[in-house]
Amino acid sequence: MNLSRCFIALILGATVATAQESAPPTTALTIYNQNFAVARTTLNLDLHSGINNVETNQVTNQLEPDSVILRGLGQARDSGRNAAKPSFRILEQNYEAAVVTQDFLLQKYEGKTIEFELSPGTNVEGKIIRAPSLHLNQNGGYEQTPALIDVKGQMQFQLPGMPLFPATTDGLLLKPALRWQIASEKPQKVDAELAYITNGLNWEATYNVVAQSGGAAGEGAENANMVGWVTIKNNSGADFPRANIKLMAGDVARIQPPQYARGFITGASEAVMVNADNVVTQKPFDDFHLYDLHRTVSLSDGEIKQVEFLDAAGIQVERSYIYDGAEGDQQNYYNGGINMDQNFHVGDTNQKVAIVEEIRNTEANHLGIPLPAGRLRFYRRDADGQVEFVGESVINHTPAEDTVSVTTGSAFDVKGARRQTDFAVDQQHRTIYETFEIKLTNQKSEAVDVKVLEHLYRGNNWQIEEKSADYDKLDSHTIEFPVQVAAQGSATVTYKVKYTW
Repeated sequence: MNLSRCFIALILGATVATAQESAPPTTALTIYNQNFAVARTTLNLDLHSGINNVETNQVTNQLEPDSVILRGLGQARDSGRNAAKPSFRILEQNYEAAVVTQDFLLQKYEGKTIEFELSPGTNVEGKIIRAPSLHLNQNGGYEQTPALIDVKGQMQFQLPGMPLFPATTDGLLLKPALRWQIASEKPQKVDAELAYITNGLNWEATYNVVAQSGGAAGEGAENANMVGWVTIKNNSGADFPRANIKLMAGDVARIQPPQYARGFITGASEAVMVNADNVVTQKPFDDFHLYDLHRTVSLSDGEIKQVEFLDAAGIQVERSYIYDGAEGDQQNYYNGGINMDQNFHVGDTNQKVAIVEEIRNTEANHLGIPLPAGRLRFYRRDADGQVEFVGESVINHTPAEDTVSVTTGSAFDVKGARRQTDFAVDQQHRTIYETFEIKLTNQKSEAVDVKVLEHLYRGNNWQIEEKSADYDKLDSHTIEFPVQVAAQGSATVTYKVKYTW
């Protein structure tokens, strides 16, 4: 059979020249909060019998070539036993990402002489001895190797002016492109789905919580409003004029590819605030959560777009103080057995008392939806009604019915002090006795409740011999003393612990 050759250029998203031309195709983007996305769009293939050369240049310059899938929509929608037989076969697939840039052309003309414009109407010839390039340094980062130009017999490490390249230069690629060789048994028009993974697309959640004035710790819950935004960033090197966007929240396992040098992103990013006419919804997907914007948006390269996905009023926030005098030391054991160093983490102790805000993520608290990880900023209204920023922190992925707990700072008027008052080692009876005193001071005009954390780090076997107050056991090496400190007063906690081995 004689095979005819036909070149089909598919330019997706081309500028609309007349009202009769179709709009740019819609791209479905599922963006993960790990700086990558899955892009899906439809190609209209007009295939002839034989070998067809098919091309599209509406892909990103951070596409992962081995992730590309091109198949008829019948196979895309039904991958089971009843899937239709493929009507075409892909013989070869190529991804070309060497987009023309000034550095690319300087490398292409390395060893040749070109003109450089010094000023309008004034040019000078220069031979490109070495083009600028990136190389790995000893620290694993990238450094720029400068150009080396011969101008009138003298070497210089910078371009003498703007380089002027011949307009007849071959092999220039203005955009990254995917090219296929496709075999078709007959002439046919086929709608095919193109899907691929690309880096350079990311999203993150941010939360703004505005609490009412007052709300001192120990006085119970306070009312607050909570607004959540998703911030979508496109640094993929491609524009998406019409994009249906979904956001995947969770920790998806990926094999990290080697990090090759990429071109530097230039130009200012544009921030766009989008009022969500349609409510953003979420649903469980596999072991993750999928958020759907339910809208078609334009997402340009270098653009930052924000969409509101949460607006909850009247939520209850509980504020508490936590004093951790040993600063949460996690070294529980010494040489796998017992720690006999008397001065181990008992010298310069922490004096700061942390401010912790807790929000129950429940329907009863006007929430009850999976909250993706992100930054939470906390504001409070003062007596004049103005909003003041009082701290921020990062929250992890928080499922419904869980509690968001963030540390927003350290109390100014509440301080702590911790000291070791006694220490004894009885080698014969394999016993250590240790006594601590924790003193809290409060210069506020109201009483506060402080949770005092103590880490019993010297060994596995311990027992509290004496205590000035009751405590709660949080885990195998941590206890907590709930202490109320009077207004402009102080409170002291003491305890004696025995370790055996």
